[in-house]
Amino acid sequence: MYVSFHGHSVVKIKTGDFTILIDPFISGNGLTDLIAENEKPNVILLTHGHNDHVGDTVAIAKANDSLVIAPFELAEYLEWQGVRTHGMHIGGAYQFEFGKVKFTQAFHGSSYVTEKNEIIYTGMPAGILFSAEGKTIYHAGDTALFGDMKLIGERHPIDLAFLPIGDNFTMGIEDAAYAVELLKPQAVVPIHYNTFPPIKQDPNDFKELVKHSNVHIWEAGDGTEM
Repeated sequence: MYVSFHGHSVVKIKTGDFTILIDPFISGNGLTDLIAENEKPNVILLTHGHNDHVGDTVAIAKANDSLVIAPFELAEYLEWQGVRTHGMHIGGAYQFEFGKVKFTQAFHGSSYVTEKNEIIYTGMPAGILFSAEGKTIYHAGDTALFGDMKLIGERHPIDLAFLPIGDNFTMGIEDAAYAVELLKPQAVVPIHYNTFPPIKQDPNDFKELVKHSNVHIWEAGDGTEM
């Protein structure tokens, strides 16, 4: 399995014959190395309905008949747009051909802003536990620090965690470093920072605070074989 980071909260996983994109915010993302029209994922995983996470999901999914897995209300909304979906809820897991997906809680919002300035509620925000080839990846989505991260780490030993550090909309650096202590992943990659002025952060400050996990500060396109 190969896992890579592509700016903001975009993560790509390749396992077997499958390519999986998490939160494919590509168009309008000044930090990504991806071009939406070139991406051909079999599966798209979404943490919540905000525009900077749903991103190019509809266009990519329609072009490639990708399966979109998302919190239930968001999945329903995307299905109305002609996308093939599989809706789930927090605490639920499902074994797919390409791996196991489980949604965890996240403390944030979840809505989609349309071109008509409408705000559409898209259910509860979530984090994602993805397991394949004997490894577990945790993508926290957008979230505040919460105590049950300890429970997530105890119930699901995590090989690689992607945690937001941008502050303002999510955990900041200090809370994210404390989250690492609760989750106890083997390695962690900071995400959701520097894309917009309110979330400007120095990831090296985060790295200095983390004592018991390996911190990888990845630029867009960086990744690792697991």
